[in-house]
This record gives sequence, C-alpha cells and structure tokens, in this order.
Amino acid sequence: MRQNAGWAVHTPGAPLTPWTFQRRDLRDDDVAVRVEYSGICGSDLHAVRHGDAAAMPLVAGHEMTGTVTAIGTSVTRFQVGDRVAVGNVVDSCGACPACVEHRENWCFAFPTVTYGGVDRVDESMTQGGFASEYVAREAFVYQLPPGLDPAGAAPLLCAGATVFAPLRHWKAGPGTTVGIAGIGGLGHLGVKFAHALGAHVIAFTTSKAKATEALALGADEAILSSDPVQLDAAKWRCDLILDTVGAPHDINGYLRALKLDGTLCTVGIPPQDWHVEPMSLLYGAKRLAGGSGDGTRLVRDMLDFSATHKITAEIELVPATAINSALDRLERGDVRYRFVLDMAR
Repeated sequence: MRQNAGWAVHTPGAPLTPWTFQRRDLRDDDVAVRVEYSGICGSDLHAVRHGDAAAMPLVAGHEMTGTVTAIGTSVTRFQVGDRVAVGNVVDSCGACPACVEHRENWCFAFPTVTYGGVDRVDESMTQGGFASEYVAREAFVYQLPPGLDPAGAAPLLCAGATVFAPLRHWKAGPGTTVGIAGIGGLGHLGVKFAHALGAHVIAFTTSKAKATEALALGADEAILSSDPVQLDAAKWRCDLILDTVGAPHDINGYLRALKLDGTLCTVGIPPQDWHVEPMSLLYGAKRLAGGSGDGTRLVRDMLDFSATHKITAEIELVPATAINSALDRLERGDVRYRFVLDMAR
C-alpha cells in the first residue's frame, strides 16, 4: 500500500484536518500522480458539509493536475515525469453503450467517481485529490497539454468539461447565439468556450459587476436577468442557453429568450425544483435538456481546445493549509471564480 497525506472530513460539517491514509499499490494499468494543484468544486463543498457520515473519513477533490511518479507494467501512454490531469471519474464498466462510446460519465452500471466511490476491483472506497498523490487507471488520466498553466487548468477537469460538452453537442459556433446564465465557476468558462467556438455570446447575470466582467471574459453582450425589461428584450434571440445557476431561480424568462427550436441546457444544480410555465416551453417548440461532462474522449478534446485557445479558469490560488477558509468563502460565494489548492503549500 502507498501512504498518502490528505485533508479529510471526519464528521459532516466539521473542518477538514490532516489525515494519513493508504492508497492501493499500482495495478498493471495504473498511474500514480503527485497532486500539485487541486480545484475546489461546489460538489466538494456539499460532500464535506452535508455528506454521508457513514462514508467518512472522506478526502474530497476531483480536479487535479500533477506529475506522474510511477506507472504499472502495462501502461503505454505515460512515462514518469509527464504532466497530467485527473477528473471526476476514474473507472467504469467499459462494456455498456455509454462506455463503448467513451461517455463514461453515463456508465449504465454507474461510474467509479474520484472520491466516495467503490473501487471495481477491491471494493474499497475511493479517496480524492485533496491529497499528496492519486492512483488511477491509465484510461482515466489525461496528458496536460504544454502551455496550459497547471493551476488554472485544474478546474477544467470538472467545470470546463461540464460546459464544453453541451456547447459541442449543440454545435455552438459561428452563426449561433449562445446565452450563458450565471457567471460563476461554470458560467465564466462557458463564456470563454462559447466565444472561442465563434458563437455570439450573451451573458445573463443578476450582478452589474459580473455583467462587466463577462464582457471582459469574451461575452458580446451582458443582460441583467433581474431586470424584467432587459430580460424581455432578449426574447427569441438564443439558439442555446446554458443555465449554470446553482441557486433557486426562474427559468421561464430564459425559455422565452430561446429561438424557434432552441434549447435550454441545465448544468447547474439548484436546490429547489423549477416551475416551468408550459407555454414558455411549448411556444416555439423549445427544448429543456440536461448535460454535464461527457467522458474521456470529451475531456481530451476539451483540454486540446483549451490549449489551442489559451483557456484556463480564473482562479484564486491558495495554500492547502487554507482549505477550510476557502470552503467557507465558497459557501458565501466569495470567489472569482474558482479556488485552487497549491498542494505543496
């Protein structure tokens, strides 16, 4: 077994504290990664504050970049010293229709997630990337393209893939108008990707400050969705709207902002159900869809696209010892736009 040092929560809502634990020895197709940067996602916050006590101690974190330190005997894609990344899925059944299409996030047998999941070989619980090292199957480790800042690239492994997948699926590009609702950890990357894909980008936000920031990130327009006049003026304008909002909100104004046959794709997870006015959806033959990161092929494409267009997350880099204050600030929404832990500090 491989000894690891990590930051674990032992009781839901308690502060994270240093914890020494064991990773598995390398199997033939495994890669060991020294974790250098680890992003903090909203799902990490939920897991440590509101997770299942029976699954603790828990080391969260699923947006990692680092360096390969060891490889299994059958590994061919990596060598010791390679700069790599690991995301939120580290194994899957490999045989269902989703896995055959390299869309492992939707594995019919459920994917093995980076932490709090069940290892498919030894049935141990997976522990995440708020730690000194991670061990994963070669198929779920990604080369980090040269030129991508490893700290700014870490959130791409979750937030980046989450917004890139639906933009690609619904063919955002020249001649299309894409709305991004919510300019936060997901939304700011949605603006960057949609702009780089060549779409006309409209940012929808309730914040005047974020409206200004969205324009600097690449949006062509910014609309205050809290202003009924501005939102009403956006009717029939968007081919696609990505709803990244994780707070309670009304989606009917966004549905009315869609063109004929337009799609509103939700990637945020608000805590309350929506009330959908049927005519907002029916009038114009509009679609309400769900999306998220898609799988290994999509993540590789997203990283290559990010390198080509020099896209990384806007981050606040903090030492690992500041993990609890970063989680507190994230819970208050006090971050522009993602926290990343420097695991060496």
